[in-house]
Order: sequence, then C-alpha cells, then structure tokens
Amino acid sequence: MQRPTDYRVIPELPASVYVAPLKRPTGVGEDWLESAQRRYSAEEHRVWDDLYERQMKLMPRRACKEFMFGLDRLNLHRGGIPDFEEISEELRGLTGWSVVPVPMLIPDHVFYYHLANRRFPAGNFIRSREQFDYIQEPDVFHDVFGHVPLLTDPVFASYMEAYGRAGWKALKYNRLKALSALYWYTVEFGLILEEGELRIYGAGILSGPTETVFSLESRAPHRIHLNVDRVMRTDYTISDLQASYFVIESFRELFHMTEQRGFEPIYESLVPGFQYAKTAALDTDHIYHRGTQEYELRGGRGSGASPNC
Repeated sequence: MQRPTDYRVIPELPASVYVAPLKRPTGVGEDWLESAQRRYSAEEHRVWDDLYERQMKLMPRRACKEFMFGLDRLNLHRGGIPDFEEISEELRGLTGWSVVPVPMLIPDHVFYYHLANRRFPAGNFIRSREQFDYIQEPDVFHDVFGHVPLLTDPVFASYMEAYGRAGWKALKYNRLKALSALYWYTVEFGLILEEGELRIYGAGILSGPTETVFSLESRAPHRIHLNVDRVMRTDYTISDLQASYFVIESFRELFHMTEQRGFEPIYESLVPGFQYAKTAALDTDHIYHRGTQEYELRGGRGSGASPNC
C-alpha cells in the first residue's frame, strides 16, 4: 500500500528533472525563506505607492470583484510596502494562508512545498525606477499586489493549495512544464466571467498597466474558455504580452477542473515539449474572441510593436 504524501517535507528533486539553475543565496536554508522581511528605504516605499496608484486607476470594471474585496480587506492602500506579518495575520483568520519573504525567484519544487502548506513566497525586494514599467523577476509589488488579495477568497485559496500539492506528482512524472503552463494561464494570466463581462484575476495582468488593458480590450489576443488538458499542452510567453488568454466562469469551476481529477492520464500522454503554439485556436476550443494576433505577428515588444491593436 502506497504511503500518503507528506507535504510538510520539501519534495525531493529527481535527477532526471530539469529546473532552472538558481543559486541559493548564502544564509538561506533549503526552504529559501529569509528570516524576516527587509527594511525598505523611503524611496522604495514611494515606488510601491506610485505603482499602486497607477494600477488602481485601471482596476475598476477590469479586476474581478474577489480581487477588489481582497485589496480592501488587507488594507493594501495604507501607504508604502505592506508588512507581511500584518497581512498574514488577516489571511490566517480568513483562509489559513500567510505571506513569507524570499530573496528571489525560487525553485519550482520549493515553491510547490510552500503553496501546499498555505504559504505564499513573496519577493523581498522592489523594482527600481528604471524598471518601473517592466521587471522580469517577480518583486514584492507583483507578488503582494497581484497575488495576495485573491488568497482572501476561500475557493481560490484552496485551488492554490491544491496546485502546490499537484507539484509532487508533476515531479514524479517529470512534467513541470505542463504544470507550469496551468499556473501561467490561470494564476498569472487568467480571465474570469463576471455578470457576462470578462474581468481579470491573473496577477501577471493585474500588476502591469499595459497588459491590464491589452488582455481585455485589444483585438490581437485570443480569449478561450479554459480546458485543463489543452492548456497543459500550450506554450506561453514569459517576457511579453500573451497571445492567448484563458477564461473561467468561476473559481469554483477552476477548483473542480483541477483538484477533483487525477493528472496521471495527462502526464502519461504528454509528449516532450508543448503540442500547441501560444497563438493556436483549435476547432475544439470554446472561443469568446478570436484574435487577429497582430501584435504577435508584428514581432511583439522586441520589435517595438504597439499593443494598441
């Protein structure tokens, strides 16, 4: 009889599984947690305030209601970079989650470990003025403003825990890329139907002004109803606007599509690499909007293409 998985222990990384070669900083343990949130300078607090003010001008009628509720409940508009302990105290009472500081992007298997134990790792740094419009590595603004408000929602919080626990199985089958695609197209860049209108719940969209508008209003990207099997076979863009966005009807639908199923059949049927291009629109897709893909075809950010298409 197979023993139940102990999610309290960091999963072993099989030798056959490739992960990004991240160097663990000195003084940080295997869990990659820092001992405390750092003390930020006055300028760093001003950067947070300016980023917050810019995004909040775009949130009404674009961000989903659960996100807006979470912003208010956690009082993220108190001024300056929020204190993780204060946020965690509120979250623990609502959904049992906490926010913990990490120095940088952390390895996948360590990330799964924290999510499985209802801890959200947040970058213990903030972008500079020179990186104000775009930063590739997630900082405290992306992590806390973009991700943490939705952890006040019990159903979404349960999805995040279930996602973390799914990481153990992905490691066993060497399917980290497939599981990462699911995270990318839901937690980072997901859209949700709200009273018949598309709204944003993905943190990668909510924390950046250009994609906030592009994801909902541009003619360029596809907007397709989420199908887990299809998404886990779909390539994605890391450093540019997305060519496709996937839509859910509710967080309960998202939770049921993932938590109450076994991923073994998907993992066993997957081929190395992705089967579908990020621009693909399949005959089997439920398509809300078939995009022109003009932004992608013009070469995206690297070519200077305008997202206003």
